[in-house]
Amino acid sequence: MEIKTVKIENPDNLNLILGQSHFIKTVEDIYEAMVSTVPMAKFGLAFCEASDVCLVRHTGTDAEMLELAQKNACALSAGHSFIIFMKDMYPVNVLNAIKNVPEVCRIFCATANPVEVIIAETKQGRGILGVIDGFSSKGIETEKDMNARKDLLRTIGYKQ
Repeated sequence: MEIKTVKIENPDNLNLILGQSHFIKTVEDIYEAMVSTVPMAKFGLAFCEASDVCLVRHTGTDAEMLELAQKNACALSAGHSFIIFMKDMYPVNVLNAIKNVPEVCRIFCATANPVEVIIAETKQGRGILGVIDGFSSKGIETEKDMNARKDLLRTIGYKQ
């Protein structure tokens, strides 16, 4: 077995969700979850099929997001993984809907941070072991940091 990392290409620091599922129906079901949760959602979804013809299945509402999802899914080539890139929305807007898709097994990360995916590769194929989401902690937040966090949440409309 060989262990390697794949850096997710995300030049505009877009929000993304990386997960694992178990069925080809995932593409259509996640699409439905996205558009029924956030009308006019702008996203691209790519899913690495792990049996039969082993294609990267895809769908979305935004050509740029779709191309980015396809490119990263091909780089991962890890069985039954999916990646969603989105703009003008946050993962928190759709995360529960995606987790409630019956064939979704797990979410590895939901972030706009730089992401490295730790991959195991054998003769059979590839699988995701985990992710490195962002950077290491640099300290404990101060009262000033707390106030800035609270202000940000209110500015972007997540708290009143």
